[in-house]
Order: sequence, then C-alpha cells, then structure tokens
Amino acid sequence: MAEITLNNVSKSFGSVNVINDISLAVDPGELMVFLGPSGSGKSTLLRMIAGLETIDGGTLTIDGKRSENLAPGQRNVAMVFQNYALYPHMTVQENMAFGLRNIGMAEKDIDSRVNEAARMLEMEALLKRRPAQLSGGQRQRVAIGRAIVKEPKAFLFDEPLSNLDAALRVRTRVELAQLHLRMKATMIYVTHDQTEAMTLADRIVVLNNCRIEQIGTPMEVYLRPASRFVAGFVGSPGMNFLKAEVSGTGRASVRIAGSNPFEIDIANPGPGTYELGIRPEAVRVVSGGASAVATAKAKAGVVERLGERTLVYCTLEDGSELIAQDDGRSSVQTGDTVTVSFDTSSVHLFDGDGKAYHAQPKDQG
Repeated sequence: MAEITLNNVSKSFGSVNVINDISLAVDPGELMVFLGPSGSGKSTLLRMIAGLETIDGGTLTIDGKRSENLAPGQRNVAMVFQNYALYPHMTVQENMAFGLRNIGMAEKDIDSRVNEAARMLEMEALLKRRPAQLSGGQRQRVAIGRAIVKEPKAFLFDEPLSNLDAALRVRTRVELAQLHLRMKATMIYVTHDQTEAMTLADRIVVLNNCRIEQIGTPMEVYLRPASRFVAGFVGSPGMNFLKAEVSGTGRASVRIAGSNPFEIDIANPGPGTYELGIRPEAVRVVSGGASAVATAKAKAGVVERLGERTLVYCTLEDGSELIAQDDGRSSVQTGDTVTVSFDTSSVHLFDGDGKAYHAQPKDQG
C-alpha cells in the first residue's frame, strides 16, 4: 500500500491548459475515484501519475518518493486500460506472465504469482484459454490479473468497464469492490459513470474544466454537493433545479412557482434570486388532503414505474420541470394535477456563481 500525493500539479498541451494546479492525497489502501465528464482532465491526471504523460508543474510523490521525473517502469504502479490489450496468440497464463518474464523473474516465482492472481480472480479454469475464447468480462479480469502479478504499490484503472454491456458491468464492478477488500491495495479509478463512483469509492474527486470541484466520501458528495455542477452531475435521476425567491437570512423564506412561501434553516445566503436544488426522492406526491409545510401544484407528464417506486415527471405553473417520487403502487396518471411536497431539510440553494448553501439536516436525536 502506498500514499500518492500531488502538489500543485499542472499540465498543458500547447496553449491548452488541461490540468490546473491540482493538489490531492490518496491514502494508503484507499480506493479513490476520479469522476467527471469527458474533457474534465481525469484520464490525463491518471496518466500523469502513471508516467504516461509528463508533469509540467508541481510534484508527485509515490510511497514517499518523488516520482514526477521517474520513468513509468520505475514508479511501481500498474495500469489497467479501457482496452484489454491482450496478446491474442498467448494463453491467459502467458499473458499474465509476460511482463514478469521480460524482467527475468524465475519461472517458479512467476507461476506462484500467476496462480495466486488466478485464484483471487476465480480464473483458475481459464489459464489455458486464449483471449478469443473469453467473454469481455473474462478478458478484463485477465488484464487486472496482469496488473496484480506485478505486485505494484498502486493500481490505476482508466474506465476499465466501459466496453462491457450493462449487466456485465454491474457484475464486474462488484468483483472489483471485492478485490479491493481482499487486497487492501491503493487504487485510483477513473470513470464518467457516477453509479460506479458511488458504489466503488472510499472517496470521490469530482473534476470539471480541469480542476477539482469537490473531494469527499460518496455520501458527502451526494448529500452536500459543493457546487451547482456537482449537484447536477452526481445522482440518477438528476437533482431538480427550480428558480426560487429567497428573503430573510438564517431561517430563510423561500418561494417557488405554485407554492406558498416556506422556511428552511440554511446558512445565510442573503435575500435574492437563487436556484433551489432538491433530489427527486425528497419531492413526494401527496394525497389531496395532506398538509405538508412546503407544497406546490404540478401537472403530471411521464409516469415512470420502476417497481419499488414511481417517478413522476411534473410541470409547475411557470413551466419548470420537476421529478417527484411516489410509491410503487402509485395511481398517478399522465395529465393529472398533483400536489408535491418538499423535504425542507434536503434543500440546497445555489447562487449565480454556483456556490452551494445547504439546509440544516433534520435533528437525529
């Protein structure tokens, strides 16, 4: 297990700045996920750690050793790519052993490492097969096994599941989580898929426009997003955003289209116009006689029945769109006028710069 530290790291391609003064530390044994949209700089940052891209400014430390000027082979990290890059004429055993043979390791030690990696990945029965005889998930496990046998200080994963179909991606994601629990190795994982990030990460680094928007545990990022971008990027379905007029400070009075003013306990944003953010699970369809503190009238559009819950895509009186949640046996139909209630402890306000203000959570006592 190794700690990986980046201090004020920058990278440019010509006049284009792709990594802008980033600092972060990956703890020993941690699985950290770099999450962001295409072009956010996450893969470039990973390749800089691996030594596949140069670092223009700042420092990189791996296991206490300055590493920004070391060749990739001297950094003792192993990278697993989106494309498996297996040798088609070699068996699984030969693919996994190839790198160790190149550095002159004894055959007895190679066999020991390959067999242990195969056991760990439940691939003992596949060692004599060639890549063409394997499924996509099995090929990706071979690529991971090839990294494991190197016994690196850290594993770097660059969107390793993106070539798999949806069901296989879910299974392989669980296998990766189990692998991390068994190995307790330092891992950095790059993805644009927020579900992968939420389910795999000890901590998530949310990247946007080549800078860090937020670093936190999955639930910190989900429940208390640092910015409008993080709030909109993390979560499926996405957070609702509504125009809101705010008056007062401390316990602010909020009004959105179709609602009476309601109060929220929130850090002092000051009066003005904000975007109110609230996740669909915190907006509930309520019966006509319900008397919730914060409610609004809306017209139901698409009704998405998911079994255990129903998502109702609504339109408020000013044309704003809103996703609300109802139970699995919801009777709501397209075209119905419904009343939706807001959990005021789950409200966020975003100012014109995208800065977030969070409602105080409900008293857990």
